[in-house]
Amino acid sequence: MSKLKGKVIGFGLTGSHCTYHEVFPVMQELVDLGATVVPVLSYTVQKTDTRFGDASDHLEKIKEITGEEPILTIPDAEPLGPKRPLDCMLIAPLTGNSTSKFANALTDSPVLMAAKATLRNESPVVIAVSTNDALGLNGVNIMRLMATKNIYFVPLGQDHPFKKPNSLVADMTLIPETIEAALEGKQRQPVLIERYPN
Repeated sequence: MSKLKGKVIGFGLTGSHCTYHEVFPVMQELVDLGATVVPVLSYTVQKTDTRFGDASDHLEKIKEITGEEPILTIPDAEPLGPKRPLDCMLIAPLTGNSTSKFANALTDSPVLMAAKATLRNESPVVIAVSTNDALGLNGVNIMRLMATKNIYFVPLGQDHPFKKPNSLVADMTLIPETIEAALEGKQRQPVLIERYPN
């Protein structure tokens, strides 16, 4: 039996549009494993159309996969603390912008409010980073989050060290394993992996 069966997992998405094709199958996998998946969307995800798809189409796909109405506002995310606690909050993808805000206690989006509410309950927050400046200015923020109690990282690595030397992206396929470990208070290892195709 899956360790995630019956668990209530928040699934936060921020604006790394190029990775949605990697996270939607994982969202489906979590549902298939028996978890209740509560989607929480940043304002960028809700409103921005890109070459990777229209916001409205992403919204419909998320509803179709989870069977849940996405949480779209900060007030609607706040009850995930006291009234509707999550077993785990996942943010996948977590952009550099949201990484910086999260590490510095800025709560200006539904996703960050959901993460804050989950930490308030001393439940795990799992993050899957996707940012072009992880080994640049955002490095200090990533290390701050790594050193924070109840925050766990989906294993990550350089996705293109020659064209984008500061970029790190999580291996989204490792999300379920990382959540399982986080629910036991453990970081899935190794955290730093080879992502670049040889």
